[in-house]
Amino acid sequence: FNRRITVAARRMRLALCILLLVALAGVTEATAAPLMLRSDEPRTLRLRGGGVPFNPMQFVKKVLGQTSGPKIIIAGAPASGKGTQCEYIAKEFGVVHISTGDALREQVQEGTELGKMAEGYMAKGELVPDSVIIGIVKARLAKSDCKQKGWLLDGFPRTAVQAEALVKEGITADKCIFLNVPDDKLIERCVGRRTDPETGKI
Repeated sequence: FNRRITVAARRMRLALCILLLVALAGVTEATAAPLMLRSDEPRTLRLRGGGVPFNPMQFVKKVLGQTSGPKIIIAGAPASGKGTQCEYIAKEFGVVHISTGDALREQVQEGTELGKMAEGYMAKGELVPDSVIIGIVKARLAKSDCKQKGWLLDGFPRTAVQAEALVKEGITADKCIFLNVPDDKLIERCVGRRTDPETGKI
């Protein structure tokens, strides 16, 4: 235990020393404004004399072994606005938006064992059981993009069994968002729902 503390302390000192050197080096006038590597990444600075854009916060996370992004679960009734909020959250934090429907279709298209099992149930007009859905979600969360950027689970878990299965697998969220919308407003939204034939958006 003491050895782990020592290693962590050394990593912290190393990160702080390099950040201090970066601060002393400064930035060029041409690149004094924060630059964006990608729209889904934090702001970055370019060292004096050009070179590779440097992301201080990302560097510190890597030194400390914290390379994963935020892990978020969003829940709510149909028409509560989960899809709309997921778009905002994914854009703001750069996390991977995951819905069980999309993850299920991805497994079917890839022809995985889980996908074949799910396809069998759907072909018979039956609901895909929790055991298969949990396996599909677990497989999706294990992919590299989710590990690096973090994830946003949309409408999952839906049952106590699904929630307990996530805990058993050691999958936990940093934040859980529940959209609490009055019933009359939900009914009004459901009645007035329309689907765009071109984009498929509701």
